[in-house]
Amino acid sequence: MRANKNLFWILAVFCLLLAGVYIFWHVLDQGTVEWVGALGIGLAGVLSAFLAFYLGRVFSAQGGDLPEDRLDSDIDDGDPEMGFYSPWSWWPVILAGSASLMLLGFAVGTWITFIGVALVLVAIVGWTYEYYRGYFAR
Repeated sequence: MRANKNLFWILAVFCLLLAGVYIFWHVLDQGTVEWVGALGIGLAGVLSAFLAFYLGRVFSAQGGDLPEDRLDSDIDDGDPEMGFYSPWSWWPVILAGSASLMLLGFAVGTWITFIGVALVLVAIVGWTYEYYRGYFAR
């Protein structure tokens, strides 16, 4: 995270300097300031400064280096437990298909939405209770 903070500060300074060069160059060429490009580049520098400031605050608040910031850490050091997901489950695919059918109903015809909502409810219940029935019941 420390490296990210430093990269964003470098990017902020670069964008702000580039905005100055852009304004100077356009004034030399056209005689006026081109505000859209100058503000776009300048605001990109301000956004980079905001991100660098935020990352710096988060780094100082966390109380130490993250595992990905240390050179002696392993990949497993920064790998938290994310939960349990079934590798063989087809319910997420069914849920995605029924949700897309429901959203298609908003665009094409309202009657398709009702079919999609019913299929979404079936998919959510099926995904929730897949370990309570069948071969993998507990």
